[in-house]
Amino acid sequence: MSISALRNQNSLDKLLQQVQKDIEPQGEKKSYVDERLWKPQVDKVGNGYAVIRFLPAPSGEELPWVRLWNHAFQGPTGQWYIENSLTTMNQNDPVSEYNSALWNSGVESDKEIARKQKRKLQYYSNIYVVEDSMNPENNGKVMLYRYGKKIYDKIMEAMQPEFADETPINPFDLWEGANFKLKIRKVDGYWNYDKSEFDKPVQLKPTDEELETIYAKAHSLADFTAPSNFKSYDELKARLDAVLSGTVATGKTAAAMVDEDTTDYTPPASTPTPEPQTAPFVAPSNDDDDAMSYFEKLANE
Repeated sequence: MSISALRNQNSLDKLLQQVQKDIEPQGEKKSYVDERLWKPQVDKVGNGYAVIRFLPAPSGEELPWVRLWNHAFQGPTGQWYIENSLTTMNQNDPVSEYNSALWNSGVESDKEIARKQKRKLQYYSNIYVVEDSMNPENNGKVMLYRYGKKIYDKIMEAMQPEFADETPINPFDLWEGANFKLKIRKVDGYWNYDKSEFDKPVQLKPTDEELETIYAKAHSLADFTAPSNFKSYDELKARLDAVLSGTVATGKTAAAMVDEDTTDYTPPASTPTPEPQTAPFVAPSNDDDDAMSYFEKLANE
């Protein structure tokens, strides 16, 4: 796609229409060694700062982001279940079905297990690294960025501001988009992105020739949701049974599946924490991208 065609088609309205489709009822690539992925870093006290620019959808693709659901948890056997969820493709998934059965059992301890095994949502986008003070060798590179719902919400807020005195922007536009100032703080032991914000709209580079050079380096996002990145239902079921020591039989109960996104998975204060079977896992942050990096490393060791 030429840069002139991109200027005409990179519509904010089109992106918002797709957002609406995503929230209506209907629906990984192992990446910890993927050198295309950019990951922010923090200093010794847990603070981090970087400036990135979200890029438009790659040539031939519809959206500048792709979303992927996955599960990552440790079973009573001590084995880890770290797999992409078939619900990404609007298909039945054995873990979601098992969690639904647990949630609907009426037993609070079952709900606690379902909370720990709920699916996690991640997004991938292409970015241009404007400033990475911790790793300056990344400056000027086009990379993939994996992020969670908090960053996605920041993008949606820019596209659909709440107040009348705020002007909507398309963060993915090369000409009228805006740089994203990623600000990380450690709050209660976890990474916090609340202070992150978009700067004022500005053209990414002065000339269309420079923009075209950057855009040509964008990576395919469709690859993350290609069928080859998902195991079959039977393969996932077998893996789940192994992680659960073969003691759980799940049937296909998609019609009664619990919506894991909206169900209250916050453990009540009166619910005791189950005794861990192995050494407890402490996630490196409260954002799914960082936790998944750790989970994926465990799965491949």
